[in-house]
Amino acid sequence: MPELKLILDEATREGIIPVRAAERLLPFLIERGVKADGQPVEQRAEPTAFSDTETPSFVRGFHDVLITIGIIVALAGLWGIASVFAVLPAIVVLAEILVRRQRLALPAVALTVTLALWTAVVAARWLEGSPAVIAIGGNVALQYTLAFPVVFGLFYLLYRIPLALALTIIGAAVVVLQLVLRTLGWLSGDPLFEVNHPVVLSIIAIICAVGLFALAMKFDLRDPLRRTVNSDIAFWLHLGAAPALLYSVISLAGLSGGTLAALQTVSFRTPVVVATVVALMLIGLIIDRRAFVTSGLLSLGFALYGIFRQGDASVDTYIYITLLTVGAIVLVIGTGWMPLRRLVIRTLPAAMQEKLPPA
Repeated sequence: MPELKLILDEATREGIIPVRAAERLLPFLIERGVKADGQPVEQRAEPTAFSDTETPSFVRGFHDVLITIGIIVALAGLWGIASVFAVLPAIVVLAEILVRRQRLALPAVALTVTLALWTAVVAARWLEGSPAVIAIGGNVALQYTLAFPVVFGLFYLLYRIPLALALTIIGAAVVVLQLVLRTLGWLSGDPLFEVNHPVVLSIIAIICAVGLFALAMKFDLRDPLRRTVNSDIAFWLHLGAAPALLYSVISLAGLSGGTLAALQTVSFRTPVVVATVVALMLIGLIIDRRAFVTSGLLSLGFALYGIFRQGDASVDTYIYITLLTVGAIVLVIGTGWMPLRRLVIRTLPAAMQEKLPPA
């Protein structure tokens, strides 16, 4: 069936609707569940078998890839020749052409990521700091993180990009974390509360990560067949919630400095890393989201590396053993995703199975 934009263009040429009405009708229909191929969700024929691929709708074709490469190269050149402040008008102009008018998905993602880098650099310059050295807590960190939900919230209102909404939500979660830490520091009279109470920090981070995951599942459950924009929003939220869950749990287990501590010492904490990664992989199988699998691979590699280091093998040997083990796990899960998922889904209650993507 012709794309929705082509249908609306033909309607304007025949004088059925005015041009301005067509421009406003296109995003209106897409936001309400009509895909770009012009066929509403409710009228689509049910597929004979549910596809096990988790391909986001922003991956469409090499045409979008070519334009995205042009966006990255052009903005990088503009950033270097002019200044960081010249990049924002360029992002807006490109978004007006490529997102609002042509509805290109992958370029929209590229522009959103560029806006994230722009926000990080400009906010750090405004606060006379650097994105790499801004602390977790404090007024400076709060002002720095507050810039992200504000910028991305405005960007989403203008162009309705799923990634922009996901980054708005993730940024808001970080701001909430900062506000809670600042409140606890004010009540306790300790300006370095998050440094002196790492366990409390980890617990609050876990609560925020669980809330992020719950919100992602809310979008996912609205679209179990992955056909509307809700699926794209859930994809990006899961991509942020999975590592947030992983590293906050690892931090609570006492791995100061993140998973790099597993390279230095091997104790009861290493099994905690492995168990957490396995749990996330199980969650990923249940909800049919591979983000929960990929987010834990790096930590799993560090944990296995620490285990193999206890042996008498040379450095090269246990590095290659770690790579081989992680690679084998990825291949087993990747090639057997649907059989493994069917095996796990069968153990769940029928009411839960009906709300999840088919296996």
